[in-house]
Amino acid sequence: MSTLLESIYHIAKEAGASIMEHYHANVEVSEKADSSPVTAADLAANAIIIEQLAELTPEIPVLSEESAHTQWPERQHWQRFWLVDPLDGTKEFLRKNGEFTVNIALIEEGKPVLAVVHAPALGKFWLGDGNKAWLETKAGRDQIKVRPATVPTVVGSRSHPSPDMAAFLEQLEEYKMTEVGSSLKFCLVAEGRAQYYPRLGPTMMWDTAAGQCVAESAGATVKQLDGEPLHYHRETLLNPHFIVTV
Repeated sequence: MSTLLESIYHIAKEAGASIMEHYHANVEVSEKADSSPVTAADLAANAIIIEQLAELTPEIPVLSEESAHTQWPERQHWQRFWLVDPLDGTKEFLRKNGEFTVNIALIEEGKPVLAVVHAPALGKFWLGDGNKAWLETKAGRDQIKVRPATVPTVVGSRSHPSPDMAAFLEQLEEYKMTEVGSSLKFCLVAEGRAQYYPRLGPTMMWDTAAGQCVAESAGATVKQLDGEPLHYHRETLLNPHFIVTV
């Protein structure tokens, strides 16, 4: 495993510890311009990640949900950049169900090539380097791979149900359905615990890059509905709809 991946693992771990300091406290919630919630935990984790990535790779720019977003005229020249969601699943964090993550991904030529997804309340890390993926729990770190199933499990969003999901499910003869928050949906596919993750509702770049890297590193494919790969060298921060499959 690369030194760079180990470094962002430790950054995610520290950010997760900061989030957990707020988890059982009375959290003040503010509303952003897009009406989505933001808390002190989001901002504290973001400060840690931004500062430590700047120390680790000062030459690589960072695009984070909770920092000022660099505009496309400058961003279009980025060959490599960090894509960060310091607290993915703020609604899950506020519901205290544990289904929120720290997402850090390295993007090269529009493709996520290195990533950590950390679920601090669950004590889990998922790591991907483009070729292999790992799950770390208290029991240790093990490589994970996708796994087909005779009766596939479809994973969906707990907080963002989509009417288009019903149409997708009609295509499957038989299936099981499970719901989970944040980028954990990618991780269920990567672990072999789910076989499909159709995202037929809105997501942003920082919501998906780290999870996509983990899933692809474990052998999954992540495609837009037109069959093209989901990529990150583009002006709009809003993702198109996509489907993760084994």
